[in-house]
Amino acid sequence: MQSLDFKNQDSGYYKKFKSFFLSLIKNKWALGSLIWLLIIINVAIFASQIVPHDPNRNNIMERVAPPLATDKDGNIKYIIGSDALGRDALSRLIYGTQVSLVVGFAAVFIGGFIGILFGIYAGYYGKWIDDIVMRLADIQLAFPFILLAILFLVVLGEGLINLILVLGIGQWVTYARIARAQTIAQKEKEYIEAAKALGVSDFNIMFGSILPNIIAPLIVIASFNVASVILAEAALSFLGLGVPPQVPTWGAMLAESRDHIFARRWWLPFFPGMAILLTVLAFNIIGDWLRDYLDPRLKEVE
Repeated sequence: MQSLDFKNQDSGYYKKFKSFFLSLIKNKWALGSLIWLLIIINVAIFASQIVPHDPNRNNIMERVAPPLATDKDGNIKYIIGSDALGRDALSRLIYGTQVSLVVGFAAVFIGGFIGILFGIYAGYYGKWIDDIVMRLADIQLAFPFILLAILFLVVLGEGLINLILVLGIGQWVTYARIARAQTIAQKEKEYIEAAKALGVSDFNIMFGSILPNIIAPLIVIASFNVASVILAEAALSFLGLGVPPQVPTWGAMLAESRDHIFARRWWLPFFPGMAILLTVLAFNIIGDWLRDYLDPRLKEVE
């Protein structure tokens, strides 16, 4: 009998995986986006092994070299050109992938953790806890996020950790509001009343019973937020408020290229700009697909 239960369970997991895979295959845009994201994730992981040059090595004699520039022997040296200091643009673009993905995923994790925690507690207990959480959310929403991020980074100083913390804290409100609303809806259902009658602790009810039932829309929001965080990181790096100048980032590459745009050195802003565009677009497309797959009702509401 126990063996039969395991077989049924395995069959259920197989059906879910098959449904997930078929849905992905049918959506060519989502499949293409996933392939692109897998490529840049592998690029970020193996960056040190695939870069053709040291991203911080200067060569003023070869500054602003165009794409496919060759050395004296006729071999291609700079595949997508070099910047104003003679640094290889491709190597800097590859290392910039690491910063964008680390900031994107880490900030969303921090914001999601804080927001889900606050939202579930606010929705489950209500009363003064709910009032405090919602007023904190209202206060944060009253300030433009980029201005708030600039203020904190000016005070805290530049650095990857500070950047992640600022962008992560800026994301918690969305998760808190969704988690709160979903928790309020779930806590009135019969299975929660049954768990309370059996003496299950509030903590186990909130994170063992309610959280698994509200996770779908939160995953969808997370996929969209990774894209928005990558854009915010690029904007802050463009303003010189991101990571230290010696660390290559896509936003910093755009900032360094702004003086060359009208000099027809198109390759300097083009490649980091395309990297940001394609990555943000891929996360948004994946978010749309996850929304439709995990909870089609979300699309109907919009």
